[in-house]
Order: sequence, then C-alpha cells, then structure tokens
Amino acid sequence: MNWVKTFIRRVILIPLIRIQRLMIAAGQALITVILFPFKTLYRATAYVVLGVGRGIRAIVMGILRSPIKTYHKVARWRDWLLAKIEYLQAESAKWKTTFNILKSPYSFLRMMGLSPQMAVGLLFAGSTVGTGVVVNETILSDRSFSAGDSGVYTAPADAPTSYVEGDNTLRIDLGTTPVREITIENVSVGTVFTGSALPSGESTVVLISGNVVSGGTSTRLEIGHLIFEKSRCKKLTLTDIQAHTLIVKGNASDGQSIAPSPGTGRMLAIGGGHHQADAMVTSGGTYDRILINAPSSGVNGKIDKLTLSNLYTKGGDCVLSRITAGTIEILTNEVGMGNGFGTKEFTIATNVTGANITIADNVEVTIAEPSTS
Repeated sequence: MNWVKTFIRRVILIPLIRIQRLMIAAGQALITVILFPFKTLYRATAYVVLGVGRGIRAIVMGILRSPIKTYHKVARWRDWLLAKIEYLQAESAKWKTTFNILKSPYSFLRMMGLSPQMAVGLLFAGSTVGTGVVVNETILSDRSFSAGDSGVYTAPADAPTSYVEGDNTLRIDLGTTPVREITIENVSVGTVFTGSALPSGESTVVLISGNVVSGGTSTRLEIGHLIFEKSRCKKLTLTDIQAHTLIVKGNASDGQSIAPSPGTGRMLAIGGGHHQADAMVTSGGTYDRILINAPSSGVNGKIDKLTLSNLYTKGGDCVLSRITAGTIEILTNEVGMGNGFGTKEFTIATNVTGANITIADNVEVTIAEPSTS
C-alpha cells in the first residue's frame, strides 16, 4: 500500500500543486500588467495633488505671515528712530544743565528778590551793562507766562507773542476764546527796586480793564469771579463796573471813598467746554507793570476766574475798570501813599454797581508807599 501512496503523491499531487502555483503566478503577472497604467496614473495624480496642495499651503502661510513680517520691519525702524530721539534728548538735557550752571549766579540773585538791574550790577561790579544780559539768559530757555517772564501774551498761550529788550511789562491780551482761569500772585510791580521805573507816560502799575476804541465799538472784560486780595497799592480805584455780587471786606487805606450803587447785574459764569482755554498761572515775578486787556475788535474779553493776590506795588495806581462780573471780591488790601485821610486813595466810584453788596471792616489808617529796596 505504501507504493500506491508514493505513486499518487509523486505522479498526481505534486504536478497538480506545481501547475496551481504556475497559474497563480501567471494570474498575478497578468493583473500587474493590466493594473500598471492605472497605478502609474494614480501615483502621478497623487504627486500632482500633493504638489498643488503644498503650493496652496505656502501661498496661504505667506499671506498670513506677511503682516507679521511687515510689523517686525516697522518695529525695527521704530526702535532705530526712538534710539536716535532718546540720544538727542539726553544730549539736550546735558546742554540745558550746562547752561543752568553757567547762569546760576544771576538766577540766584533774582530768586533772592533783587531786581534785574541790581542783579546785573552786582555781577558786573557797577559796570554799565544793561538788560541785554537778561535777554541773553532767556535765549537759553524759552520765555513763558508760567515761569514768570515778562512780555506780551495772547491768552491762553503760555509763550509770549513779543518781547522787547528793556520792557519788563507783563501784558495779557484777551482774544475771542474764553479763558478758564488767570492767576497772578506773589509778584513785585512798579518801582519797588532801586533803578526801576514805569514806562514813559504811564501812571498805573496794575491795569485790569476793557478797551476804549476810538471811532469803534468799545469792549469790556466779562469775568465770572474776580478776586483782588492781600495787595499793596499806592492807589486802588474801581470804576465803570457792573457786578451781581460785590464784596469789599477788611481793607485798610490812607483815606477811602467807597460809594457803589445798587444795580441789576446778573449772576455770571464763563463756560465754553472744549472751546474754553486752559488756566494761566504765574507766581513770583518782578514787573514794571501788569496789564490785562479786552480785545480791541468789539468782542468782550472773557475770564471765568481772575485772581490777583499779594501784589507788592510802588510808583503808580492799581485800576480795575470797564468790567462786567458775576462776583467781585476786594479783600484785605493795604492802600495808601502817606498823605493823610483828606485824599481818598481807595476809591469805589458810584458807577460801580452790584445787585448784592457787602461792605465790612474797611478802615482808614496811616499807610505810606513801601520803600524802595
């Protein structure tokens, strides 16, 4: 029986298995040949699609990254510019410090209360140097109202519109823009220093007034709240004023005539919102005169609050005139020129009117002008 099994396996089964394998291999080869074009097309299509996809992705990412690249370029330019600006500012500060050191003797003497003429005289040992020294110093730094520099100021600008060498007047010309506040305090005015003098032909050291226009429309000052306090004047005169509330309190004078009249002035405040100018404030200056003028164009000057405090004056009068106000306060001033009570140095004229008038504790005492220092 064994030879039968061997015969069957070798003669029948093995040849059949080999034929089967040959057929399978032939079938696979046939399938490969048939599918080869399709496989090649598929691969080519895949490469094309992948390449297009990568191109689209690169374009999209380029678009997305472009603002960032642009920003980085702008930032590098900005940093370069700021570095140059910071360098220039540092150099400017060094030069300013140098100039301040160079001018410190003159500034120190002014701070001690000496007049420009006395300060210059001390520095140059009685030489004939004039006010040109003062002008040279101010070239090194900008003149300004807040710093106490004299000149002509167009409210509310802090820088003067003009300055004349030798003219030590502080003058404010109001325009059509209302000013929120003007404060002038702790200043010396007139001839209080040796060698100082009023400008030729002038008799007032402080003049707060509207403008009388020849052949045109005169103007007035409109003030919400006017305070004139703690000041020393040779003469103090109020004339042509209409107020809602007039308060005259605690003043001492070498002769006085206080005779306001009842009036119908209304309550007044000067607004303007964004059209209203900022405050102008100065303290500690030395001037030959102080002037605040209304425009000369037929438009009234407007100030919401005007404060004149601790003015130490000599050589001329203090005058408030041509004013329309909500509230006026004349408080604790000293007025006189030492010539007795027969002349009235402190005068409120009958053309000063108020709907509400308070007059209290004003006394007549012997008061002379301050001596020249």
